[in-house]
Formats: sequence, C-alpha cells, structure tokens
Amino acid sequence: MEEMIIMTGISFREFVQKLDREGKLLHAKKKLSLKLEVASLLHSVEPRPLLAEVRESEYRIVGNLFATKELVAECLGCRKEELVKRMLYAIENPSEPKVVERSEAPVLENTITNVDLTKMPIPLHLPNDGGPYITSGVVIANDREYGRNLSFHRMMVIGKNKVVARILPRHLNEFINRVEANGGELDIAIVVGAPINVLLAGATSVDIGMDEMKIANTLMPIRTVKLDNGIEVPADAEFVYEGIVTKEEENEGPFLDLTGTYDIVRRQRVIEITKIHHRDNPIHHVLLPGGAEHKILMGMPREPTIFREVNKVTECTGVNITQGGCSWLHAVVGIKKKNENDGARAITAAFAGHKSLKHVVIVDDDIDINNMEEVEWAIATRVQGDRDVFIFKDQKGSSLDPSANPMTLATAKIGVDATVPLNEKKKFKKEGYKEINIDEYL
Repeated sequence: MEEMIIMTGISFREFVQKLDREGKLLHAKKKLSLKLEVASLLHSVEPRPLLAEVRESEYRIVGNLFATKELVAECLGCRKEELVKRMLYAIENPSEPKVVERSEAPVLENTITNVDLTKMPIPLHLPNDGGPYITSGVVIANDREYGRNLSFHRMMVIGKNKVVARILPRHLNEFINRVEANGGELDIAIVVGAPINVLLAGATSVDIGMDEMKIANTLMPIRTVKLDNGIEVPADAEFVYEGIVTKEEENEGPFLDLTGTYDIVRRQRVIEITKIHHRDNPIHHVLLPGGAEHKILMGMPREPTIFREVNKVTECTGVNITQGGCSWLHAVVGIKKKNENDGARAITAAFAGHKSLKHVVIVDDDIDINNMEEVEWAIATRVQGDRDVFIFKDQKGSSLDPSANPMTLATAKIGVDATVPLNEKKKFKKEGYKEINIDEYL
C-alpha cells in the first residue's frame, strides 16, 4: 500500500474543544444523575456529542464523541471514504510513539492514591444492569515475550477499588495466564478519554505480539509516558486507572451489548484499582452500551481486516460493517469482479477477515455499500437463491449473537453473491434520468 501522509495528532481534549468551537457539541443545561439519566440523554440526542456535569461526581462526562464515521474522520483529518485504507495502512506500517517525560504528560497532573470509584463519573446505564460500568476503557498490559497489548474490556464496579472485567480468551487473558504461571499478578493500565487512534487500535484484531500502540501511532502521532508499573500510556489522555488483575472472580453482568440485548452473566476476573491519574479539569468518556458510538468503535475496526482478506482473492473496493447488523454480525463488501467465482471467493475471505461475521453480501463497484437501499436493490435484481446464496452450517459464531448456541457458539453463516455475471453486465445496468437544473423550469 502506498505511503500515507498523516496529520499531527489531536488529543481527546482537543477534539472536544474543536467540536465546541464549531458549535457541534451539546451542553446539558443542568447536572445529570449517573443513575440512568446520563445514558437516557445520550441515547436521546445521539449521534450528537454531549458534554455534561453530573450530580454524583466532580468530574464531567462526554459521550457520542465518535458516534459517526464522519466524526471519526474529522478527528483523524481525513475523509470518511479513506478510513478503511487509513486503518489498514496503520496495521501494516506500525511505528513507535514518542515517549515524553512525566513532567510533560497532562494525564499525570493529578494522582489519586485513596481510590474510591463511587466518586468517579461511572454511570448505571439501564435498570437491569449488574452495576455501574466503565465502557470506554482501553486496557494496556505488558508481557516479557509478546510485548504490549491494547484491548477494550467493559468493567463493572463492585467496590470502592474493585471492578469485575469481561475478559475473553484472547491476548489479555494469555498475558494473565502467563504471569500467573510464574506466581505473579498482571499489572495493567486502563485508559479513559483516549484519543481516537488508541480507541480504534484497541478494538482492532491483530496477532498476539503485535503492538496496537504502534498501530495507533501510525494512524495519528501519539505521545506516551511511562507509569511506575512500567506501562506506557497516552500522555494526553483524560484518565488512567492503574490496576492489578487478581485471581478473585465475581459475577459480571447483566450488560447490554452491541446487539441491543443483554449478555449473559459470567464469573470473571476482579481488577483491583490502585491509583487514578487524571488531567486538570478532566472529562470522563462515557460509551453508551449498544449505542451508535459503541457500534462505530467496535465494528469499524473490523472493516480493514475484512478488506485485507478479500483483497487477497479479488480487488476489494470497500467494506461496510452495517449498523443494522449490530455493527458486528453483518457486512457489505464491494469488489471489482474479474472472474466468475470472485463473489464466492470474497464471501469466504470476508468470514476469514472477521471471525464473528454472520451474514455478508458481496456487490459490484457500481453499488454504494453504504446505501442499504442500493444493496437491497442488488440483492433483489441480481441474486438467485439456489445459485448465489451460500450457507455454512455449524460455524464458530459470536458470543454477542443471542440466536447462536450459548454453549458452543455454533451458528449458520450466510454469504450472498449479489454481483453481476461478467457476460451479462448490460442486462443488469441501472439506468438513470438526465440531471437538469430545476430552477430553469420552476
């Protein structure tokens, strides 16, 4: 992929200030309650960003900050159409962030050692939630062999200095197992109010040992600072929680996930929070569960991984993880078809690019993958079910899919080839009317 010119980095705080100057940031005119009211207002105004003070904490909250691809692109200084290739370039060209002295790091302007999470602006989102949840936290951990890992983990508050975190059997879990095998406990840092490059990198699926902070730095330059526990964190973040993953387990959940349905309750690891660092006058990032921002930040980072796999078998022109598919289970993929089996090959590749993908539609490059009416039109006019629909039974699915087998996660996956046969392109061309200036007539 050709080299990209990347703009100077912009921090979380700077982006909030930019939106405020431009009149794009809503301000709540009264203090909100962390119990249901914050979440309800964020939901009511989404996708518009909202800044508010809360009654139960001295710290402000902001949400919906990256609730659209347009907002993400604005923060990264690019067009929405460039996001997939921009993220893919960062994955393929990781680079070292600049490490600064502690005196240069705004996130270390204040440190709380007597931790009391009840004083933090952590919302209870819904009446049936298991408790207040940190939803925007990016966990950073180190391993002697694999290096650094960044990943998203929801965390339910269960005490003044304890949270229980949903940790899947992936990289962070491997780090925990490895350090415990040697009789230790894993130190972590939880970043809240991270810049967009760190949020996207933390949600990207790459091989263990690949440093997501380096991906973030290529996506947009970032400064880091080293904590006492040896972990480097974004120097301009709003909050950093230092913690230790204990061997203790507690029930985690219920929690509303991307699908808009409740995830099951599980026994999960307890994290003890030992310190909280924050900037002066900090802003806590609230990520609304199942909301537009949650979907953008979780789903969009899967688009470049699908693009990369499809591009190995045919020319990929774009990927859209659709919001109607919970920004996780459905994708539309555009290709420039050159061989009759390119559509079928693209289906298989798309599933390889995102393991949780359940349904995928492949379209020609004359279809706008972001316009679901055009995608449906392609399915209606170009698909024959007995020829173009591929069903894969007993596949490994997603824990987020309530229709999958809850024990094995087995699911059926469907791929739809909505591309035109190469020798019949004229037959499937959609005609259009001539564009005219109506002011000349009316």
